[in-house]
Formats: sequence, structure tokens, C-alpha cells
Amino acid sequence: MSGVIIGALAGLSLSCGLLVLLSWRRRARMGLVERLAPYVLERPRTSGLLSQAGSWDESPTVSASILAAVASASTLLERLGSSSQSVRRRLEAAGGRRTLEQLRLEQMVWAGVGLAVGMGLGLATALVRPVSVPQLVLASLFAAATGAAARDWWLTREVERRRARVEEQLPDVVELLALVVGAGQGPVAALERIVELGRGELVEELALTLAEVRSGTVLTTALTHLEERVRSLPVTRLCEAVSVALERGTPLADVLRAQASDAREASRRALMEEGGRREIAQMVPVVFLVLPITVIFALFPGLFVLRLGL
Repeated sequence: MSGVIIGALAGLSLSCGLLVLLSWRRRARMGLVERLAPYVLERPRTSGLLSQAGSWDESPTVSASILAAVASASTLLERLGSSSQSVRRRLEAAGGRRTLEQLRLEQMVWAGVGLAVGMGLGLATALVRPVSVPQLVLASLFAAATGAAARDWWLTREVERRRARVEEQLPDVVELLALVVGAGQGPVAALERIVELGRGELVEELALTLAEVRSGTVLTTALTHLEERVRSLPVTRLCEAVSVALERGTPLADVLRAQASDAREASRRALMEEGGRREIAQMVPVVFLVLPITVIFALFPGLFVLRLGL
């Protein structure tokens, strides 16, 4: 059975190679029309750039084919996996460095890698023992679907890691904002100072908020966009507190100090929870590795003596 599969794959590869060579040979051969075209056809009087643009629009290109393939794959992945709205929301929360089409293309690449790995493992298994062809095809398709799902899962992990970094930077940024506002500057000037001096994911989001304010957006609306992008509970609390303080005339410095204290307390609480989880995880090697070895070392001499006495 394995010999039949290998022979079929070898024949298919040989046929594809011969077809590629034949098509290249036909394209390389110049016909009568191509030879007489430079001497018969009238040369255009317009710019060459305009003619290139027209030919780009008239004839299908490789990029158009790739975009069509990505669009069809995006439709298939949207039906089988995450929706486009969910993916766009997570891409925005991950920093907005990719578009939906780029992510779908990456999912296609991951699916292709999974398909290649599945087929490679199946063919390697076929060299050892007989393998059913339908099972090999199903396993390869499952590997391709797993690759596409793994890319979607990795995007979720990127969002979670970025959100964790933003929450780690939040107490320091809020304290700096409270310090600048307490010194007598306004909220927009405080944002400018933080963006100028700070580094990190939260500072990048504040830079986007500052850009929206400079373009004419109201500060409260820009803060609403900030919490929609980050989708973090501490950031949402901060934005809502600042918006309420600006609308009602509450002293902004006191509000920021209170938010900084709450952020510090939330960070300390998260650290204690993480320590509790790590403590439980540390019990696993102690119970299942150290303790059995200790018991063996304690009981082995006695059992050896009893065996010698018998």
C-alpha cells in the first residue's frame, strides 16, 4: 500500500513538472504577432505611467488573485471560526499593527504548514506500515484546521499579554498624570508630557488619544475610544472617572490620586493571587517527585535488611 502511495505521488509530481515546463516553453516562444507588433501598432502619445496604470486595471494580476484567495479564505474562516468583527476587535486590542486581511493570510499560511506537517507525518508512517488514504486525507485536513485555529488562539494570547502589560504600567502612568495635573497643568498638557517622556503600550494608547484630541475630538470621547481599544477594567475605570470629573468639575488631581491608589491596590491583589497559584503549582513536583523519592530512600534500607535476614 505504501509503495502505491509513493508511486502515485511521484507520478503526480512528475506530471506537474512536465506541465510547468511545457507552459513555460510555449510562453517563451515568440509568435508572428509579437514580432510585428513594434513596427505595426501606433505608439501611445501619453505618459508611460498612465498606460501602465491602464494595463494594471485591465488585466488580472497576481496581487488581485491573492486578494481574491484571501477574501474566499476569510469567508470560509468566518463561517467555521471567529467572525470578522471579533477578529477586528482583537486586532485593535493587540495594537492595530495588522489588518483583517493580513491575519487571514497568516491563518492560511499556518493552515498550509499544518497540512504539510500532517501529510509529511502520514507519508513517514506509510513507509513503516500501511496507511489508509482516506484517513491520511482526513488527518491532513484536521492538521490544516488546527493550524488556522492555532493562529486565532495566538492572537488571543497576544491581546491578553498586551492587556497585562498595560495594567502593569497603569499605576505609574496615573501617578505621573496626577503629579502633572497637581502642578497646575491641564489634562491635555499632562497627556502631552506623559507621551513625551514615557514608553510602553499604555503610552502608545495615550498617544493615539492625544492625536484624536488634537484633531478636534472632545477629550471625553477620545477617552471612550481608549477604553474601547484596550478593553481593560482598570483602564475603563480610569477613563470613566476622568470623564465624570471633567463633566462635573471635580478636582482632577484628587481623582487621579484616588485612581492611582486603586490601581496599586489592584496590582498588589493580582500579585498575591498569582503567588497563590504559583504556590499550588509548586506542590506538584514536591508531591509527585520529591516525596516518593524520599519515601523510597527511607524504606529501601529496611527492606534490604529484612530481605537479607530472610
